[in-house]
Amino acid sequence: MKETVHFMISEKDIKKRIQEIAKKIADYYRSKKGKLVLVGILKGSFIFISDLCRKIDLPHEIDFMIVSSYRNGFQSNENVRIIKDLDQNIRKKNIVIVEDVVDSGNTLKKILRVLQSRKPKSIKICTLFSKPSKREVKISIKWIGYSIQDRFIVGYGIDYSQKYRHLPYIGYVL
Repeated sequence: MKETVHFMISEKDIKKRIQEIAKKIADYYRSKKGKLVLVGILKGSFIFISDLCRKIDLPHEIDFMIVSSYRNGFQSNENVRIIKDLDQNIRKKNIVIVEDVVDSGNTLKKILRVLQSRKPKSIKICTLFSKPSKREVKISIKWIGYSIQDRFIVGYGIDYSQKYRHLPYIGYVL
């Protein structure tokens, strides 16, 4: 059976919201000491972090992790694997984890535990989409693009079984 993608949020609306988030991040870190590093969680965040970093009007660095908790399906599971780790030492740096979607929180819990052990100055979380009804663990998210219902979303870099990342808007799969 082939899934169907239904339109949800336009590219124009997403870009406007990212501009707002970038301004909030820049305002927050403008007076803080220490290097700012955006840590993109791949693969889903690659378009989001690309647009976000170009709108943050402060010097910053970018690094990436690849973390997997989905197994070609709709459900996240607690078996989180780090496939690619950071390339740099984050000790005494201000870290912003840039995530595409936060649902259960299990993936971020593991990422936070790993990154906190490396003694950064601070760690904050920025996500384009939050699904609060799916949360299984308490996670403090500093910047949220959209709080959404429990739907499996695609587009703007977010996939379903490696499909639909190319869509310039957000849709949901049925």
